[in-house]
Amino acid sequence: QVHLVESGGGLVQSGDSLTLSCRSSGRTFSSYAMGWFRQAPGKEREFVATISAIGGTTHYRDSVKGRFTISRNNAENTLYLQMNSLEHEDTAVYYCAARNTATIAIPSRLYDHWGRGTQVTVSA
Repeated sequence: QVHLVESGGGLVQSGDSLTLSCRSSGRTFSSYAMGWFRQAPGKEREFVATISAIGGTTHYRDSVKGRFTISRNNAENTLYLQMNSLEHEDTAVYYCAARNTATIAIPSRLYDHWGRGTQVTVSA
């Protein structure tokens, strides 16, 4: 069983930066494609970014391209999401997720393991 724990959320102002981390348990982190999702109040969970198992392939939702960067350190079993130029619309609970395969995916139903999330609030 994969256990994912997010951290790094907080309250920031528009234009600020924030880096989220997701620590994974187990020895097979380097075999999982990973993703970040978010859910704002009253809205459905949405895809943010994904990265392949060895980090060679990434994909982002259009609204975060050029502002967010997903990365991973397989030696430390950790996934990151660097978020720059944050906007009020980025306010949400951010979740990391893992797939039992190496290739990236966008639909949340294709992810097998989920963390509990970390709150990001961007004041207008």
